[in-house]
Amino acid sequence: MNRQDAKGAEAEGRSEVMDLRITKTTTPRPRVADANLGFGQVFTDHMLLIDYTKGKGWHDARVVPYTPFTMDPAAMVLHYGQAVFDGLKAFWNAKKGPVLFRPDRHLARLNRSSARVCIPPLDEAFALQSLKELVRVEADWIPRTTGCALYVRPTIIATEVALGVHPANRYTYFVILSPVGAYYKEGFNPVKIIVEEQYVRAAKGGLGAAKTPANYAASLLAAEEAHAKGFTQVLWLDAAEHRYIEEVGTMNILFRIGDELVTPPLEGSILGGITRESALHLARQWKLRVAERPVTVDEVVEAHAAGRLKEVFGSGTAAVISPVGELHYKGQRMVINGGKVGEWTQRFFDTIVGIQYGTQDDPDGWTVPVGA
Repeated sequence: MNRQDAKGAEAEGRSEVMDLRITKTTTPRPRVADANLGFGQVFTDHMLLIDYTKGKGWHDARVVPYTPFTMDPAAMVLHYGQAVFDGLKAFWNAKKGPVLFRPDRHLARLNRSSARVCIPPLDEAFALQSLKELVRVEADWIPRTTGCALYVRPTIIATEVALGVHPANRYTYFVILSPVGAYYKEGFNPVKIIVEEQYVRAAKGGLGAAKTPANYAASLLAAEEAHAKGFTQVLWLDAAEHRYIEEVGTMNILFRIGDELVTPPLEGSILGGITRESALHLARQWKLRVAERPVTVDEVVEAHAAGRLKEVFGSGTAAVISPVGELHYKGQRMVINGGKVGEWTQRFFDTIVGIQYGTQDDPDGWTVPVGA
């Protein structure tokens, strides 16, 4: 790499091609049977680390035994929240062996989130190479049971030791892995969602489109209050008018109104879900009518009253496709499709899961083998 190229790479937070060092653990962790897996409670033997230093770029890539961090009390992430993360999955695919599902799209989203909070971008090609290497090392941890997977959590935190509000000069990128089962206790059974009428999660121009810890912290109180009332999650409305539907706390939301698939557009306050993107792609392949447009809660209530609200489902990496059996708003209980899984919902779930596990064809190359 010449001096001019190196300068350009550093301006973008990148650095010269790195070697990846691998140090294997000598004390493997106990395994948990697939049938006993929850979500995010068990972690594998190794993790990936890459450091960033201003003037040097990203450097010192290594796979090391999973271990706690030592962090200075003045680390900037603890005071100013400069952090991003993403979430994707690795599967044991019947045709390809260990695979990652659409990792390029997840790494691109991680960099978009980073840009929103002034974190230097990763080189996505090297990030994918190192991610595949980590999953190769931990391939035995990938569950073999359909419905289970190896959850992959890439994260970047500001580690500069300083007080004062400014973008940090040092960061740590790390990836941890967790074998998981179903995200919701209901599994693929329909969930109950309540429309949030009081709190606001995100506004256009804010952090709603970025996968940052603050984005999720803003959702916790409403979610806890919803759980206390017997609901699985909340459905958020827009911050300005409190009329337009945005997303559920842990997934995007899609409606079958008549014979049209409708979902709110990505306009700065909604996270661009990779599963959402996949579902819309499939819907267009299947020649379904698809609309990414503003949807008011009143439209949904009226569609239900008229018998035109045929299905509602969420989409997200953790739950894949999650049918909504009940929607509650202003004390009104709306039962969707008799509380049963709808035809389109089932088709999206079966197709995406089939591609992930290799029981269906993958014409778009969404499953990326990690190699032997």
